[in-house]
Amino acid sequence: MSQATDNLDLNKDELINNWQHVGQQIVTACQKASENGRKVDASGVTLLAVSKTKPVAMIAALAQAGQRDFGENYLQEAIGKITELKNEEGCQDLVWHYIGSIQRNKTRDIAEHFDWVQTLERDIIAKRLNDQRPDSLPPLNVLIQVNIDEEESKSGCHPREVDALVNTIKAYPKLNLRGLMIIPDKAGSDAFDRTQQLFSSIKTAHPELEQWDTLSMGMSGDMEDAITHGSTMVRVGTAIFGARS
Repeated sequence: MSQATDNLDLNKDELINNWQHVGQQIVTACQKASENGRKVDASGVTLLAVSKTKPVAMIAALAQAGQRDFGENYLQEAIGKITELKNEEGCQDLVWHYIGSIQRNKTRDIAEHFDWVQTLERDIIAKRLNDQRPDSLPPLNVLIQVNIDEEESKSGCHPREVDALVNTIKAYPKLNLRGLMIIPDKAGSDAFDRTQQLFSSIKTAHPELEQWDTLSMGMSGDMEDAITHGSTMVRVGTAIFGARS
C-alpha cells in the first residue's frame, strides 16, 4: 500500500458519507431551482472538493470513490500531492484547480501542474501563465476572479474591469477562458444575482467564447442559493473533509 492510503485524518466511511451527502445537497438544490422556474440538471454542477491542508490519503479515498475535481490554495503543498497521486490507483485522471492567490514567481509551477486556475485577475498574470504553459499540455482553463462586492480585503478585478480583461485573455492561445469565480461579501446579499447577470452579459457580448460555460460560486453554507442563481461549480471543503488540520 502506498503512502497515499496510509494516513487518514477522518474515518474513511465518514469521509465518503460526507462527500455523498454534499452530492445529495447539490441534487436537492437543483430540484428546488427547477421547481422555482429555473431548470437545472445536477449533472451540470461540478463539485470541487477543496482539499487544501488535507493529506493525500483523503484525496485518494475520494478519488477512488469517484470524485474527480480537487481545489488547492497552497502551491508547494499542491505540487507534492499532484506528484504523489499521479501513480496512485484510481487517481490518474484527477482534475486540479488552483484557487489561491497568484504571485508572479509562482506562475510557471501553476502553468505546469494545474488543469484550471480560478483566481485570474490581472493581465500580467494571464500573460505569464500563457507564456509558461508547456506545449505538451492542452490550454489552461481559467476563470476570472471578480471582486463582486468591491471589498478592499479581497482579491479579484472589479466588475467594471471584467470586459477589458476578457478581451485580453481571449487572445492568449494557451489559455481557455471559461467563466467567472466569486467569493461574495456575505450570505443574503444579491452578489449571486449580480454575478449571474455579469456572466450573461459577457456571454452575449463575446459569442466567440465557445466555452464560456463556468460560474464558480457557492460553498457549504450558500450552495443552494448559488445554484439557484446559475452556479455550475461549487467549492466545498469543510463539509467534506472536516475542519482544517
